[in-house]
Amino acid sequence: MDLRELEIFLTVAELKHFGRASQACNLSPSALTRTIQRLEEELEQPLFSRDNRTVTLSPAGERLKAYARLCLTEWQGLRSSMKNEQAVAGSLSIYASITAVYSLLPELLESYRVKYPEVQLELRTGAAEQAVAQVQSGEIDLAVAAFPDGPRSNIQFLPIVTIPLIFIAPRQAGAAEFPLKGGLLDLSRAPLVLPQTGLSRRRLDQWLKEHRITPNITSEVSGNEAIIAMVRLGCGVGIVPQLVLERSPFRDEVAVLANAPVLKPYEVGLCTSKRNLQRPSVKAFWQLAEERSAVA
Repeated sequence: MDLRELEIFLTVAELKHFGRASQACNLSPSALTRTIQRLEEELEQPLFSRDNRTVTLSPAGERLKAYARLCLTEWQGLRSSMKNEQAVAGSLSIYASITAVYSLLPELLESYRVKYPEVQLELRTGAAEQAVAQVQSGEIDLAVAAFPDGPRSNIQFLPIVTIPLIFIAPRQAGAAEFPLKGGLLDLSRAPLVLPQTGLSRRRLDQWLKEHRITPNITSEVSGNEAIIAMVRLGCGVGIVPQLVLERSPFRDEVAVLANAPVLKPYEVGLCTSKRNLQRPSVKAFWQLAEERSAVA
């Protein structure tokens, strides 16, 4: 049994899926299976119970999981304590939306690059609502994400900025064109352009449920930029994070509605797994972000 075998075992134990675990570990499915079989032979106990649909830990697997976490954490702590700042090297993968890349990361990335030139940076962009999932799956080391409302399990979060959610309409359309009820935008009659999924959709759905309103949804799209584009074309009223609108090329072609419901704002920042945070390259980025947040 060695540390790499323990890391592979922990990945399978956390993801509970041999296929995704093999991708996360950069191993072929057969190589990963052989590693688990070697551990089972050494312990003379099955570590997983498998069928066509599910993978679960056996009692022996649960005990090994606790041992492996402790062992790897102590090893990583020892390695970290024996390295100074200049020894931080390796790689660091970061996932963020295009908006976050333009607005939240430039100065942080520049400072990190200057301070730790030996670290190979990998920046991936994609939909903001996929950020936490990228970290949970082991595909990425760090992500810029909106903090979820629900349980956060083994994910660590570092707040950077609070972003209001705003309702927008075509600039050429006057506020009088949209129906009001009690002085607020009437979401049961106003045509709405909404995200298919994500935190802003869940926040709006919760508000609608609390106020017992059935919305007049005319279009559902993927991505905040698509919402702004659809609103600009006159398809209805949309809801987007304020920062996204400020960075949009269409920001001057839509207007913010002041007489709209007020939703809970986004809390946006860095997220990573507790396991990743033991790695020097990840920890160094995290600490740098903490220092900048404290100054701000």
